[in-house]
Amino acid sequence: MKEHAKEYLKIALNNPLASFRDGQWESIEQLLAKNRVLVVQRTGWGKSMVYFLATKLLREQGAGPTLLISPLLSLMRNQLEAAERIGVTARTINSTNNDDWPQIQSDLAANLVDVLLISPERLANNDFRQGILANMVSNIGLFVVDEAHCISDWGHDFRPDYRRIVRVLQAIPSNVPVLATTATANNRVVNDVKSQLGENIILQRGSLVRKSLKLQNINMPSPAARMAWLVQTVPALPGSGIIYTLTQRDAERVTEWLQINNIDARAYHAGISDRGDGSSIKEEREQQLLNNEIKVLVATVALGMGFDKPDLGFVIHFQRPASVVHYYQQVGRAGRAVDEAYGILLCGEEDDSIADYFIRSAFPPQQHISLILRALDDSDAGFSVPQLQQVLNLRKNQIEKTIKFLTVEYPSPITKIGTKWQVTAAADSYHVDQVYIDEITGIRHLEQQQMRDYMSHPGCLMAFLQSALDDPNPTDCGQCKNCNPALLLNEAYDDALANRAGLFLRRSYQPIPPRKQWPASNMFNQSPLGGYKIPMEQQAREGRALSLWRDAGWGRLVARGKYQDSRFCDELVNACVEMINVWSPDPAPEWVTCIPSLIHPKLVPDFAARLADALGLPFIPCIEKALANRQQKEMENNYQQVRNLDGAFHITDQCRDGQCLLVDDIIDSGWTFTVASALLGQAGCTAVYPMALALNRPRME
Repeated sequence: MKEHAKEYLKIALNNPLASFRDGQWESIEQLLAKNRVLVVQRTGWGKSMVYFLATKLLREQGAGPTLLISPLLSLMRNQLEAAERIGVTARTINSTNNDDWPQIQSDLAANLVDVLLISPERLANNDFRQGILANMVSNIGLFVVDEAHCISDWGHDFRPDYRRIVRVLQAIPSNVPVLATTATANNRVVNDVKSQLGENIILQRGSLVRKSLKLQNINMPSPAARMAWLVQTVPALPGSGIIYTLTQRDAERVTEWLQINNIDARAYHAGISDRGDGSSIKEEREQQLLNNEIKVLVATVALGMGFDKPDLGFVIHFQRPASVVHYYQQVGRAGRAVDEAYGILLCGEEDDSIADYFIRSAFPPQQHISLILRALDDSDAGFSVPQLQQVLNLRKNQIEKTIKFLTVEYPSPITKIGTKWQVTAAADSYHVDQVYIDEITGIRHLEQQQMRDYMSHPGCLMAFLQSALDDPNPTDCGQCKNCNPALLLNEAYDDALANRAGLFLRRSYQPIPPRKQWPASNMFNQSPLGGYKIPMEQQAREGRALSLWRDAGWGRLVARGKYQDSRFCDELVNACVEMINVWSPDPAPEWVTCIPSLIHPKLVPDFAARLADALGLPFIPCIEKALANRQQKEMENNYQQVRNLDGAFHITDQCRDGQCLLVDDIIDSGWTFTVASALLGQAGCTAVYPMALALNRPRME
């Protein structure tokens, strides 16, 4: 049987000299014996070959199809090509191919599908569970959970839908072999996965060391310094590689900076949408990197698990990841099939605040859970998510995150009937397990500290990672900066280039797109506005924000002016003049006004008047605050934000016609500008250009 499998391996890899790596055949053999196996092996070891070869051999024995659950369907194309070479037919069911579901269901019934690939989120879909999964459960030949650390409550990424997998396992026959695979599991995670998949699961664990990888840590707090270092260093690195950032914003910004400096770079993150014709921009960029058509892909964690490019020459982290498991998963992309590859970890001043934000937002707070359950309990027929936004002051993503969390609880206190959510009998006794949440939050903070320790570790860096992931045999690599300083990259950067990067950060002007419709019809009772679509003559023109709130560049100076100095400095006035000259709105503004505030009555008018003077335009404070409404930053969704502005402003007789520059300090949702612009348009202003000192991007829905 082993030799038979080896022939398939050669065909799959298109390599007549291919042979099994340590542990591959042993894992397949256990699956053929109908056992449960947990494989913990380094990235690039070949975990996909285990489940595809096992599928082929089990199918030849008359077994049913394999059900493969993976969060990375879009990143498995090269693995699927290998499967096709040995005659394994794989099909995928996802949200983009609903029209194909009936045919796939028919092919499954006809035993024409060898592997069905789904994401864990698909298990939350009623149509899939009832129409396909229910008919497949009794005939599954092999059950595979890819990236199985996500099953664990202690895994490095809280994915609620993974908790549904255990329920599927309970429904399938006990003699169905089960394979769980991961490259990032310490002993705590392994034990947790075993407790959920069965204590009798066989652990197949190998060494995590990657001998070709040269690790180096560089403490470089300033973003401008790191950007200068990248421009100097990346062109000389071998092959092509990945630069990881913690946020989508930084992925875009670092990409633009590299491109300006003639480095062929592309951005990659979850916020990149498909084209209008349905083609995937992310897939195109993956392929460009795989084919060495670009030097670097600047990516978030969206490009992590499952991406396989054996000749990747370097992985650089622009910021420090939140945990060792995150870091090893990502840096392990490099050096799989080359003699030399670099893994460089840069450390920035913003790292802790970003990590803290992700830790805080991992679980929905008890307050959100209570508000949603109470609202659903008080309703006659339940609420859809848009309806919940109207009755609750919560953001859409806060509502959706809380609902997802509640749906994977067992028994769930809510259920969906049609488009509306309703409470179940379990809601009466439901209480969130705060002890459980606090324990996981504590683990996250310990992981964060472990990464700080890694940054300053004086010994072998690879051995540190191995120990942190409970590799049974950590050994010095001889390749990292601490083992062999002669191999390190130059950590110096050019001051002039860093100054240019600083100017680039300060000129990262943010567009403010105009709103074209209200969240709902008849939003206003006190303001002379109405309807659903905003009339063209009342719509703002595209505006600009000088910076991102508290960001490198101008964002921190804006925060200091608002909360420390109670006055925005002249340097910000000059920066806005420069931005307006670059922006060059057409037709140009003829006068300046501003958004009033009862809390800080002088702050924005003072700045707007000085800006108007610098532009040589009149300042006309024609907008008055008509009522003391709540601060917009307290309103959490579009509906509540607009309702809060009903009757808030009055346009005085000073208002002029012509083009107006409308100034505010911070733009949160954009609705304040939208309402004020509509009122100015009604009063005869022919064009309104919103301009803010800073954009608080997370609030822009």
